[in-house]
Amino acid sequence: MEQDAPGSLLVIVPAWNEEESLPRVLEELATAVPDADVLVVNDGSTDRTAEVVRRSGRAMLLDLPLNLGVGGAMRAGYRFALRQGYRRAVQVDADGQHDPADIARVVGLLDEGANVAVGARFAGEGDYRARGPRRWAMSMLSFVISRIARVRLTDTTSGFRASDRRAIELFAADYPAEYLGDTVESLVIASRAGLTIRQVGVRMRVRSAGTPSQSPLRAAVFLGRAALALLVAVTRPMAARLPKDES
Repeated sequence: MEQDAPGSLLVIVPAWNEEESLPRVLEELATAVPDADVLVVNDGSTDRTAEVVRRSGRAMLLDLPLNLGVGGAMRAGYRFALRQGYRRAVQVDADGQHDPADIARVVGLLDEGANVAVGARFAGEGDYRARGPRRWAMSMLSFVISRIARVRLTDTTSGFRASDRRAIELFAADYPAEYLGDTVESLVIASRAGLTIRQVGVRMRVRSAGTPSQSPLRAAVFLGRAALALLVAVTRPMAARLPKDES
């Protein structure tokens, strides 16, 4: 693991076989949030992802020997943030679909009192669309989790989100690695811990390289798996106590 002195904001970039898209993402992050520290969590990639990070000189590298999935990679990132004393962390995907220019608006919700801030794709910004079973599942998840969180959320499967220190402490101790755990279940965990969740609209871009993780067949299966993930989320025992507010 390679690391620099910590600042107040850590950008966590989970990456699995993203050697083609990472250079542009790291360059854009350096422009959009020049004062932030960037941590790429190489999630057991079999390509040159780790080498790209080392050569860039723009990011720290947490090099996982095995593929843990996005949830496992983010849990490692939150544990790093907690140990190094970061007060805020924001997740940006390595495929280039998240625009780093939107980080300021997502993190800005933390200044307004949110503990967890979601960059939502279906909140009046951009033209991202989902159809069929995938869209039905997203709508169902947003409907249920909005009631759990007591705030209207339109995109509970977005991975573009920021966390304050309380959320970092919670997610470092209890962040699910299962399917949809990093998005759906983590919001349920935050709500049950009493944290405040807010959202802001962001634009979703076409991935700059690589292969999309969702095929039409997988989209058709998405609905059933989403329902199962939600059931697990609302019935799962809490593994961490509510952290104290240090502000």
